[in-house]
Amino acid sequence: MDRIEEAIERIESLDEAAMDSAKARQDTLTKPRGSLGVLEDISVRIAGITGDYMPDINDKVITTMAGDHGIVDEGVSAYPKEVTPQMVYNFINGGAGINVLARHIGARVVVVDMGVASDLEIKHSTENFIDSKIGYGTANMTKGAAMTYEDANKSIEAGIVVLEDEMANGMDIVGVGDMGIGNTTPSSAITAFITGEPVEKVTGRGTGLDDEGLRMKIEQLKKALVLNTPSREDAIDILAKIGGFEIGGMAGVILAAASHRIPVVVDGFISGAAALIAYELSPRIKDYLIASHLSVEAGHRAILNHIGLEPLFNLNMRLGEGTGAALGISIVEASCKILREMATFEEAGVPDKE
Repeated sequence: MDRIEEAIERIESLDEAAMDSAKARQDTLTKPRGSLGVLEDISVRIAGITGDYMPDINDKVITTMAGDHGIVDEGVSAYPKEVTPQMVYNFINGGAGINVLARHIGARVVVVDMGVASDLEIKHSTENFIDSKIGYGTANMTKGAAMTYEDANKSIEAGIVVLEDEMANGMDIVGVGDMGIGNTTPSSAITAFITGEPVEKVTGRGTGLDDEGLRMKIEQLKKALVLNTPSREDAIDILAKIGGFEIGGMAGVILAAASHRIPVVVDGFISGAAALIAYELSPRIKDYLIASHLSVEAGHRAILNHIGLEPLFNLNMRLGEGTGAALGISIVEASCKILREMATFEEAGVPDKE
């Protein structure tokens, strides 16, 4: 049994007893029952995920996975692929949006090279970078498969290893984020193929394409889907034919987190595509997923609808990196603090009308 099968085998149902106890406690807190709405629901679900009716969120981790894409050669991005390694250095040095928001919520960022198309020159020892490179970017999927089946499998396994290794440093919750110029294109391909929605409906402007650029992007996506014909019954084949290394890595993180009863906060469109791959491998991961926000990217709603998730907020974000996940983690932490720290009617000496 390989790592992927082992992870899938370990994914269990939510702990109903912990959820019942959490719900019972919520109903005794000094507030009208249900008055904190989704915050109450989140805390109950985290109880079910962790098996603890008063879960405590302390060790917060965001994995930001990077990879390049051969289809960028077809002009599907407004930025060149050289931006990918430059942004990886920015992540490592703490200067990116995700670093700011991670510091804001007290999370650590783990940057992973899954398939950057160059050798990164890390000039000093750093604990926040992991080299899990599968290849120097994917192949151009308008001319053939983005990667081999074996490499697709390796990318998911690498994500599992990253998650399990990071658990040794403490992990109560994990957010998944991405970096990769052009990666809205494979994400649109995955979304269209799995959800059955038209390519036009799930393809957006990415980093800022104009109308002609968007038209060409849709054209190239249709070409790639016709050429590659993935197997609808094999999520790894879908990833191999039209995916990306960082998408596979995030899918692995999601599977591993669920297998260890760790809640996963999904960022936006790219990490949503990874969640689709993970969901196709094991629908049981749905219970462990929390959708942070609704991305501006056109296909994100189709992903959430397919899995059956509702986003916590909509701030018109589309940066990626795990920025939405960071904000989502802060909401999850707040929900658990309400459950743990708010006084009950009995403790406060307040009569409970209900």
